Amino acid sequence: MQRADYEIICVLADEKNMRRAAERLFVSQPALSQRLHSIETHWETEIFIRSKRGLILTPEGEKIADFAKKMLEEEDQLRDNIVSTQTEVYGTLKLAVASIIGQYWLPRLLKKYVETYPHVKISLMTGWSSDILRHMYENDTHIGIIRGKPKWRGKTFHLFSDALNLVDTNMRSIKELDDITKPYIQFKSDSSYYQEIQEWWHHYYQKPPERTIIVDQIETCKQMAINGIGYAILPSISLTDQDQHIFQIPLEDRKQKPLTRDTWLLTHHETMELKQVKAFMELVRSEGIDL
Repeated sequence: MQRADYEIICVLADEKNMRRAAERLFVSQPALSQRLHSIETHWETEIFIRSKRGLILTPEGEKIADFAKKMLEEEDQLRDNIVSTQTEVYGTLKLAVASIIGQYWLPRLLKKYVETYPHVKISLMTGWSSDILRHMYENDTHIGIIRGKPKWRGKTFHLFSDALNLVDTNMRSIKELDDITKPYIQFKSDSSYYQEIQEWWHHYYQKPPERTIIVDQIETCKQMAINGIGYAILPSISLTDQDQHIFQIPLEDRKQKPLTRDTWLLTHHETMELKQVKAFMELVRSEGIDL
């Protein structure tokens, strides 16, 4: 049955008069009588008894009229809920971000997001940029944030560039690398970052560092440098105001310009229509990033 059929039953039960019900429903009496006959055929029972005094609900008709009223009320309530949620942001936001972004940049932004949109569920995966790109191509995440130049056919947005710095407790100049005896602390990273550092090193120095210590995490690398165990090359995103007591020497490329690392936001064209994705993008824009 359609909504109009439930409305006919409710109006007839309320008016108990075919003429008044027809006027209220803006139909002719013959058309209303024919429609009522079809409804009773659908239910395979008589809903109203016709008499000179008007319409009388049968016992079965009372049950059907109560059911029709309930159906109309539930539909109206559902419509109200849909209208109210159209202005709300909800659903699941699927993020896949490079580990360094998940550790140093995303937490503050994500805190603001969940406070502003408490009905959104967050699905977050971190890893190397190559892993993030793979997940984006497999279409199992809404937004990917990677480091380095992206090979992506969808929408790409440049978030920011941060400088690469040589970090040490004693060195004040790159020239001092020639005489340093401490080991070089290196953290495991994706191939593009490793290649950038290797190209810089080989441009300025003929041989690799005397000693190298390789660690799994960038934060471990940073802490070892802060504590004077060795020196490291770290992106500025990983250095905070609390790290001002150590020397941070910006690296330069062959043209004597700052050596930087780019961060990109990737998404799919169709994904950008989702409310939770739009909200995240707007929050990123509010941080002064031009998307």
